[in-house]
Amino acid sequence: LKIVGVLKGVCDLAVKNRLIAKAPTDDLALPRREGRRLHRYLTVEQLLAVADEAGRARIQPTDRKALVLVLGLCGLRWGEMCGLRVEDVDYGRHRIHVRRNITRIGSEWSETSPKSHEMRDVPMPSIVGEALLPVLAGKRENDWVFRDHLGRPPRNQSAAGAKSNRTWFISACRRAGVEPLPPHDLRHTAASIAVHAGANIKALQRMLGHKSAAMTLDVYADLFDSDLDDVARTIDAAVQVASRDVGKMWARDDAVQVRSV
Repeated sequence: LKIVGVLKGVCDLAVKNRLIAKAPTDDLALPRREGRRLHRYLTVEQLLAVADEAGRARIQPTDRKALVLVLGLCGLRWGEMCGLRVEDVDYGRHRIHVRRNITRIGSEWSETSPKSHEMRDVPMPSIVGEALLPVLAGKRENDWVFRDHLGRPPRNQSAAGAKSNRTWFISACRRAGVEPLPPHDLRHTAASIAVHAGANIKALQRMLGHKSAAMTLDVYADLFDSDLDDVARTIDAAVQVASRDVGKMWARDDAVQVRSV
């Protein structure tokens, strides 16, 4: 479906530029898109346990603990985390400035703007700021925040839960008693924690760098299920108040009629 989507975009552009009369992809019968994979959210306690275990790693324990907290509480993508410089950590405003994305293409690293070009500022909880302090110590403003022991951007961690997977993140999950999950799911965890802390859909959109609130709601509609319960309770309360008011009104009318008789 992704390949067809790219091809359709090329063909539509060709039609727009009058290079072809009709896009050959218009009449394609595509299979029904599979349902969206259910997101998995860690609780705050689980996230902190994984971060603590990452902080007990043999190599770069301080960096790895901070990395888990940045992903799990600020909602950055892996490439955005790799693209952070010291100057992007704003302790004065308690913000992290997301300005670039670093991805690996073959054996080379490529620096681009964040996905959909959504440069943004995200809130930095105190626990994240405290975890970053020793990571930033001794670095200059233009230095990268996270680099491995060889000076390269941290390599994304395999999500495979097989026993043979000994990557540091999956190992930290196991030691914390948490079922292994892809590091990207920490972004979903950040969304869940933000919503349960009271963040509205627009704030969540800005935090995650989505193009629109509609996109955010489409991706994380399940996080707002409790809002439907709130709507039902609000409607019930309004109906009860209205019923009491109507009852009082009828009672007054009956009393007036009795006095008139």
